[in-house]
Amino acid sequence: MTVLSRLGTAMPSVVLLCILSGCGDSGVQEVRTWMDEVRKQTKVSIPMLSPPKKFTPFTYAGKSAIDPYNPAKLAVAFAKLQANSSGMKPDLERRREPLEAYPLDTLKMVGTLQKTGASFALILADKTLFQVKKGSYIGQNFGMVSGITESAVELREIVQDASGEWVERKGKLELQETKK
Repeated sequence: MTVLSRLGTAMPSVVLLCILSGCGDSGVQEVRTWMDEVRKQTKVSIPMLSPPKKFTPFTYAGKSAIDPYNPAKLAVAFAKLQANSSGMKPDLERRREPLEAYPLDTLKMVGTLQKTGASFALILADKTLFQVKKGSYIGQNFGMVSGITESAVELREIVQDASGEWVERKGKLELQETKK
């Protein structure tokens, strides 16, 4: 083998050694001295903490007051509510009529009858036909028939509102056309 061929294979190794020898310790030393100077010049400032808030204990003064759930206080409030009410309430002691078992939206008026000057409405409920007259009760909201025409049964229902008061609400059950 010739000397040139040996140099050809060793050439990359020689080039690498030359490059590495160029990287000296001088650059690193400059950076370290700069860092030391900056550390000496920089002042560390820690902000002062605010003093803690003063704790003032709470004194509960409600022990000497009347308990809001005291039965006597509730009875007084209930009596006051009864005194302010309109006095309207359903008669819960009377005997229930058969049509009061059905919700109003399941009942259908299918016709009217006239008997000895009195008007009757024919109401279909669960495949059973009932006769109602003025004053009869119908529906689950204490509804009383207040009038009967050829096309509708007029109702007066007594329901509770959000505050527990009994209020009157008017309703109507209209004649349903039968499909042929």
